[in-house]
Amino acid sequence: MATKTIGIILNGATGRICSTQHLQNSLAPICAEGGLASGDDRIVPRILLVGRNNEKLEEVAKAHNVTEWTTDLDAALADPDFSIFFDAAATHLRLKTLHRAIEAGKHIYTEKPVAPSIEEGRALIRAAEARGLKHGAVEDKVYLPGMQKLAHLNKIGFFGRVTGFRLEFGWWVFDGTDTVPQRPSWNYKKAGGGGLALDMFPHWRYVVEGLVGRIDSIVAGAWTAIPERIDESGERYKVDVDDSVATLVRLENGAFGTIVSSWAARARNDDLLILHIDGTHGSARAGLHRCHIQSTAQTPRITGWNVNTDLNNDYAGQWSLAPDFGPYKNPYRYGWEGFLRHVVDGAPFNSSLAAGVRDVQLAEACYLSNAERRWVTLD
Repeated sequence: MATKTIGIILNGATGRICSTQHLQNSLAPICAEGGLASGDDRIVPRILLVGRNNEKLEEVAKAHNVTEWTTDLDAALADPDFSIFFDAAATHLRLKTLHRAIEAGKHIYTEKPVAPSIEEGRALIRAAEARGLKHGAVEDKVYLPGMQKLAHLNKIGFFGRVTGFRLEFGWWVFDGTDTVPQRPSWNYKKAGGGGLALDMFPHWRYVVEGLVGRIDSIVAGAWTAIPERIDESGERYKVDVDDSVATLVRLENGAFGTIVSSWAARARNDDLLILHIDGTHGSARAGLHRCHIQSTAQTPRITGWNVNTDLNNDYAGQWSLAPDFGPYKNPYRYGWEGFLRHVVDGAPFNSSLAAGVRDVQLAEACYLSNAERRWVTLD
């Protein structure tokens, strides 16, 4: 068995997503297991952490048995021993940073959004492919246990013809007046790359198209429910981006669905993320982990309601749990395993930058539809 060591630069290594999901839950376990099996060989990551604070970098490195870290991004990009560049740093700096990595000859894998706009994303793809570089975008949500159960139901034909869907996501983010906010202030500033549509709708694109059907067109409304917030230093600031978005979606098969997301909605649902799919043969409703189903045979015959008396029907109790078929891996690890095999062995990888640009296209369509108050087609 041959060992293939591959150097990976993790930019933004001290951030929550990179340090937990990408390092702690994905790459560190792969390293601890002696590498990733690929045919008769093993791919062993060699990790270089990059960030702005040396003390925090050292802390993250020691926690995960990483021996190399630096605050010098230029030096990291110049090191020929590291052929993959991963970016999870500031969103508003991502485009420039990825172009620098491409110029340095690195294969690139990146968090979303991959670019601020479709055209800038396409230019990024052209730059990478002109140098013969591999590229990928993080698309983790389809690997959540609940979403995998939906994918399995789709595969076995449980839904029949899909007739509609509803995707609901969000929770209440405190504004800082009485309780410390759960999200950083840059999420609410245009200059920092904030905005709910740009942050979350790239995820909803690949979730909907991967599990329900390809999107034809959308009409959207985006608004700011909480116009003022308090930042990390205790200063009050104006929110100049959207924190809530509602979208009506038309699929290519003619069915319609809705996507409603908000950082200003109190949770009272099965889960913080819900994807409900209706079909001619059955329906399913999945959260992050659980998935409830109701086939045609299980569907109750409802003839109406009584305006004078609460019938006290337990509609939720008429659904059954979809079976587990785990064990499940961390959703981010699926992406890393696929991308590493893609770079080292040339294995197919669906979540390329082209997929990442398609993700951005949905967010851009939401903003365009909201600004011009019209339907927008995703070509």
